[in-house]
Order: sequence, then structure tokens, then C-alpha cells
Amino acid sequence: MKHYIINILASRDLNEIADYFAQNSIEAGERFFREFNRKCQQLVIFPSSGKSYAQIRPDLRGLPLEGYIIFYRVLDDGIEILRVVSGRRNFPSLFEESN
Repeated sequence: MKHYIINILASRDLNEIADYFAQNSIEAGERFFREFNRKCQQLVIFPSSGKSYAQIRPDLRGLPLEGYIIFYRVLDDGIEILRVVSGRRNFPSLFEESN
């Protein structure tokens, strides 16, 4: 059975996003995390639907979500969520230490 896993860096990103929504709008946060879960489940079924970011890292893909990018890689049994960051961030610098 295919599934998705969230690595430690993505977990930290999601905690920061949750903190932001907790201070600004609980309802918007709930919508964001419902949509995050839906998109991750979609990626498990259609892992190639995200954009390739091979120029940053060969196996890196990303899918937009409300101003953020869900970065992931395809595994044999699903996907691994690597980061969830603002679409305005400098993406190459996020993955420099993991190359």
C-alpha cells in the first residue's frame, strides 16, 4: 500500500505554519491542513503530478498549496514530504546541506 511520510524538516515547517495560523486564523489553518492532507494523498496516487525541481536536486518535485510549495520525492511505496515552505523562499538554499 502506498503512503506518504513527512520527514523531520517538513514536520518543523508544518509546526511553524500551524503556529502562524494559530495566531491569525484557526479556520484558515484547518482549511490549509485539510488541503495539505488531500494534496499529499493525491501525490501518493499521482506522484509525477508535481513540478520537477531537478535543477536543485535530481529527485526533487514540488506542488503548490496556498502560497507554499510542498517539496517531496518519490519512493517505491509512496512519497516523502521533504519541506513545506513559502513560495517566495530561495529554494536552492533549502536543499544545499542535503545534496
